[in-house]
Amino acid sequence: MIVLNLNCDHEHLFEGWFASSAAYDEQRERGLVSCPVCGSTTISRRPSAPYVNTGASAPAPARKSGAPVRSGAAQAAPAAPDADVVAAAVAMLRRLGRESEDVGDRFADEARRIHHGESDARNIRGRATRDDVSELIDEGISVLPLPADEDLH
Repeated sequence: MIVLNLNCDHEHLFEGWFASSAAYDEQRERGLVSCPVCGSTTISRRPSAPYVNTGASAPAPARKSGAPVRSGAAQAAPAAPDADVVAAAVAMLRRLGRESEDVGDRFADEARRIHHGESDARNIRGRATRDDVSELIDEGISVLPLPADEDLH
């Protein structure tokens, strides 16, 4: 899995997660990569530094003079996401729902058929168990669990 820094033709910056650089290129060419802010499909990559796990521990957090250093669960909780970011994410999820075929409980079977070329390639959505999703991923089939539309606030 790679994380790419992207931007649209309206200069909105965002991240995209892809199985590989080739997967990004293929999805962008098919118009499947879109800006979560404005929906534009004219997307380009931005320069980004790769993440390399060296096995070294993370640097100690900066602290104000005299302030104690907290670690682990004692760290302050991250700030709540910006309302605009949440709204853009919800809009993107709803768009994905509108632009995909609902195959219901047949999701895992249909994803396999598409992957093996036995069914037309298209965006699908449906229901699958955790075991089904795990098996699909083990088989090299990319899936993305999403909340049901009624769960989006």
